[in-house]
Amino acid sequence: MATREFDSIVIGTGPGGEGAAMKLAKAGQKVAVIEAHDAVGGGCTHWGTIPSKALRHSIQMLADYRRNPLFQHTQHQIEVEFPDLLRAADGVINDQVRTRYRYYQRNRVEVIFGRARFVASDRIEVQRPGGTIARLRATNIVIATGSSPYHPPEVDFTHPRVRDSDSVLALKHTPRSITIYGAGVIGCEYASILAALNVKVNLVNTRDRLLSYLDDEITDALSYHLRQQGVVIRNNETHDRVVTADDGVVLHCRSGKQFKTDILLWANGRTGNTHDLGLEDIGLAPNARGQIDVNASYQTALPHIYAVGDVVGAPALASASYDQGRFVGAHIADGACDWSLIEEFPTGIYTVPEISSIGRTERELTASQIPYEVAQADFKSIARAQITGHTVGMLKLLFHRETLEILGIHCFGEQAAEIVHIGQAIMAQPGEANSLRYFTETTFNYPTMAEAYRVAALNGLNRLF
Repeated sequence: MATREFDSIVIGTGPGGEGAAMKLAKAGQKVAVIEAHDAVGGGCTHWGTIPSKALRHSIQMLADYRRNPLFQHTQHQIEVEFPDLLRAADGVINDQVRTRYRYYQRNRVEVIFGRARFVASDRIEVQRPGGTIARLRATNIVIATGSSPYHPPEVDFTHPRVRDSDSVLALKHTPRSITIYGAGVIGCEYASILAALNVKVNLVNTRDRLLSYLDDEITDALSYHLRQQGVVIRNNETHDRVVTADDGVVLHCRSGKQFKTDILLWANGRTGNTHDLGLEDIGLAPNARGQIDVNASYQTALPHIYAVGDVVGAPALASASYDQGRFVGAHIADGACDWSLIEEFPTGIYTVPEISSIGRTERELTASQIPYEVAQADFKSIARAQITGHTVGMLKLLFHRETLEILGIHCFGEQAAEIVHIGQAIMAQPGEANSLRYFTETTFNYPTMAEAYRVAALNGLNRLF
């Protein structure tokens, strides 16, 4: 069988692969993308970001309905099961797949379904459905294969009561109880989703506090509201063993604690999708977590082979992966890239209520001995929040006492992931344009959640003396 020639090949159609493929196609290159799944979109679309956020949206709608006094007489008539929510997410996934496949068609990017494997540093074989082999060659190759939930060998993930963040989406019933091991972003999001379905949730955290890289006040608020929803949080715990049975599964911790529930959701770590990719045969051995080492331009030890997204490790965010892909596409097409990725990128955590932040925390500013002040607006005082009933939360701006430069933005509450981008735009401005005064001298629509910036800025200026 003849080897087909391309300018560039991209392995994976998640955000990183899509960003690279689109940039390369726009530059006039002949591009092929290889997808191991039977539909484009990658783990982000099928098992990660999209389904979990669609679940979260449905849960929020249900909570709003239950809270609205107009519907109090029918609240007891609404019973929602976990599979019902999953079916609602299916529609979003299908729409995303159709949209992304059109992108490839419109830009004349060839999509090849099958499992890719390097047979040389510039050649790939694709095991296609049905057993046929496609042979491809390209001058440049981008690895954007993503990541999968980490499976410690001693835990039996074949047992129906043991799930990870992928297989939990295949649950056919709403469990009465669940233990979530790992209190990172995924663990916290599923804890809030399932608690809203009246599932008894144990959230077992391997660290001393939830999401310890975030602002302490924000994570304290998250812990409080999760506990208000009935979530039992256990910090500083490490698993010892998992014992499965027909009537439940027991997580044994080294502290001696035991958690017996209907389901165990393992949400502790992820591993790069590099297994059986043939990297070792071309001198690119991944690390113990399946991740590939790259330089500042996302080049591997073989400069014509790039890697982006979760397969290179942190930050492992869909938004950052897409930008990395575009960066690599420009680097390949032009031989260099005259723009650099931003150092400060926002995080969005879709718990109930949600969290978003960008910039430095109070802990970091204190350690660096930077003179800062806090500007804060509680959502309970914002008219828009009162109208929608989403009064839980706050916007917190950290700014330099002397220059008024915005140093960090931390938001907790409904629409936090949207609200943070307003402040992000000001933080990105050079020199004096990045100033708390922007928010006091700008007119905001009323009533809006964006008005919280004006309220917070006035609060912060009043703290100065």
